Amino acid sequence: MYFLDKILILLTSVFMVIMVLIGLAFLTLFERKILGYIQIRKGPNKVGFIGFLQPFGDAIKLFSKEQTYPFMSNFSLYYLCPIINLLLSLFLWMSIPFYSFNFSFSLSMMFFLSISSFSVYTIMLSGWSSNSSYSLLGSLRSVAQTISYEVSLILILMSFMFMMLSLNFFDLMFFQDCWFLFYLFPLCLMWLVTGLAETNRTPFDFAEGESELVSGFNVEYSSGGFAMIFMAEYASILLMSFVSSLMFLGGNLYSILFYFYVGFISFFWIWVRGTLPRFRYDKLMYLAWKSYLPISLNFLFFYESMKFFILNF
Repeated sequence: MYFLDKILILLTSVFMVIMVLIGLAFLTLFERKILGYIQIRKGPNKVGFIGFLQPFGDAIKLFSKEQTYPFMSNFSLYYLCPIINLLLSLFLWMSIPFYSFNFSFSLSMMFFLSISSFSVYTIMLSGWSSNSSYSLLGSLRSVAQTISYEVSLILILMSFMFMMLSLNFFDLMFFQDCWFLFYLFPLCLMWLVTGLAETNRTPFDFAEGESELVSGFNVEYSSGGFAMIFMAEYASILLMSFVSSLMFLGGNLYSILFYFYVGFISFFWIWVRGTLPRFRYDKLMYLAWKSYLPISLNFLFFYESMKFFILNF
């Protein structure tokens, strides 16, 4: 019986990964359509009905292109980093609670924070192993940015942990008779901005600043390597949308509305890209260390003391 349970968990995990891959394929189409309408033009509309098959055309094109090999690169790391990056992004989805039992373990928030911090290494090593000045600068920027915002991300998440005294994402569903969006409104806005910085998205896409770094840490990648970096980024966007919806929009996995909220937060990620210009790098670091760190610490103390007061008095 125990063996059959393991088989079932494996099957549900594989099924979820396949669904995530299909979801991120259509997220790229969704993004291109939304950006098209923001810029008053049509998005992809030729391949299939209103461009519905465009993601599959892009995937076939990317994976069938010639793979370049930078002459002086560190070959093994250069090829492994995009694969590990994508695997880490997909592995993060194992912390998401299922309707039926999967890996919905009691320390899923800790798992989320631990695995998300690993992606820093793959970006750093992919930039370094390409043996290009542009990619190295892009990866250094990305590492500094990710580590800075990881701190405020953890502190913001800790406030949510104190509000429900649990480390399990699944418990968020039982503590939101009134959404955490109303209880922790400033922290929810900070979480969204920190999420944008963590996923290296506009206006914080310094790792791939086209104007000064050509394309940043992925400049030497083509074909499958580039596609995997691209897929890892979009899998992270979907995950952050899912986690955001869990944390402060009710978190009711059994409701169809929950998935509309996930779609809306994904739309917000794209909307920001179509609206805002790139931030200045020094202002990005000031925002993390001089604004978000002290504010999130103060809120953490406030919610911790409030919870202590409620429990004891």
